[in-house]
Amino acid sequence: MNREVNPQLTEHQTSVLRLVAEGLTNGQIACDLGIKERTVEYHVSMIFQRLEVSSRVAAVVKAQRIGLLDT
Repeated sequence: MNREVNPQLTEHQTSVLRLVAEGLTNGQIACDLGIKERTVEYHVSMIFQRLEVSSRVAAVVKAQRIGLLDT
């Protein structure tokens, strides 16, 4: 049985993921959230790891599929 696990994302990771889904760059996300771009890069990396994906598009698609993002 292929059952997807719902990974737990932190509040910051979820915020970053929502902005990634809107198509914002790391720089734009950093500006919007008032954090450094390097911190955004870290959050994106952790999102990829927790969702077991390797791209922003794959992260958004999987997050929508498992209910982490509203469509």
